[in-house]
Amino acid sequence: MAEQNDSDQEKTEPATPRRIEKAREEGQVARSRELATFLLLISGVFGLWVMGNNLYDELGLVMEQAFLFDRGLVFDSARMLSHIWSLGQRTLVALLPLFLLFSVAAILGPTLLGGWLISAKSLKPQFGKLNPLKGLKRMFSTQALAELTKAIAKSLLVGSVGVIYLWSQRDSLLGLMDMPIQQALATAMKLAALGCALIATSMIVVILIDVPYQLWSHHKKLRMSREDIRQEHKETEGDPHVKGRIRSQQQAMARRRMMSKVPEADVIVTNPTYYAVALSYQQDSMSAPKVVAKGADHVAARIRELGEEHRIPRLEAPPLARALYRHVDLEQEIPADLYTAVAEVLAWAFRLKQVESEGGEMPPTPRDLPVPPELDDAGEGTTDSSKESE
Repeated sequence: MAEQNDSDQEKTEPATPRRIEKAREEGQVARSRELATFLLLISGVFGLWVMGNNLYDELGLVMEQAFLFDRGLVFDSARMLSHIWSLGQRTLVALLPLFLLFSVAAILGPTLLGGWLISAKSLKPQFGKLNPLKGLKRMFSTQALAELTKAIAKSLLVGSVGVIYLWSQRDSLLGLMDMPIQQALATAMKLAALGCALIATSMIVVILIDVPYQLWSHHKKLRMSREDIRQEHKETEGDPHVKGRIRSQQQAMARRRMMSKVPEADVIVTNPTYYAVALSYQQDSMSAPKVVAKGADHVAARIRELGEEHRIPRLEAPPLARALYRHVDLEQEIPADLYTAVAEVLAWAFRLKQVESEGGEMPPTPRDLPVPPELDDAGEGTTDSSKESE
């Protein structure tokens, strides 16, 4: 038994959608630093490749203006500050497209893997991380070992690609010394851009390993035990005991509402003891009589008591009582198959009330009411009443 409890506590089950959503609210999503780094490097190489000429021209003019000697600027601090401000604005305008490209890459990197997420909980200070013991534990954890291995592998990969590229371009690099300064600078920029592109492209190998690992690690952290799943299900669906109490209270409230309609009934049809059904009919507002209250066993007894207190006519008609109880819901009109039988009962009840108020000959009690066999399941009265009492 103890072994079974221990196995239940093992987090071997995948996270439920509610657990994943709760983790997102706390800022726990899969992230890959390598993917973000790769997108920043690629965007930088692309931006420099596309905007390199414009940056060279604009920044070259800024450098030229910055190093020009102007005697007037030296002795006029206001002009000097204005000149510096003008050069700064020009530099910012030249670099702004590159900054925008970097910003898009920085936002796109985390979003591709974990989606867009801003969590206030993740921004909340966690002073527990300042504990040096916990810091040492994190330094020697499995996660730290994996990060160290990944960093070493990434350094070897990037270093190898860089060394191979430089060795393959050694003749071109040495030939720069024999070129004019302008041509040498242009060639050096092209060689540098190509080298950066190759190094950045080599990071794809790291991404192909890191992204699946980060997804696996994230889902592993969110794994749940069977007890966690049962507890979550209980919290989501509600405690069966609490739901039972709520259902009992709802039934009691519905029963009280139903009992309040009994005094408005025109007649009560009984089984005579298992069932009691109260019927009402208002010619001006109803197209057919409807059931305003019904019950079995003690509920039926309470309906009969209320009927006696309010002097409502009561008729013992077992087939009709069974048919009304089983086939007509509360506040629903009776089916057409029972029109004739109910009409006889209501006519008898109305005549009985008239005799009580005005006097006269008592009407005969209706007998052998026409109830279709398919609506009267004779012999099931005991079974149904026992179920109701339960």
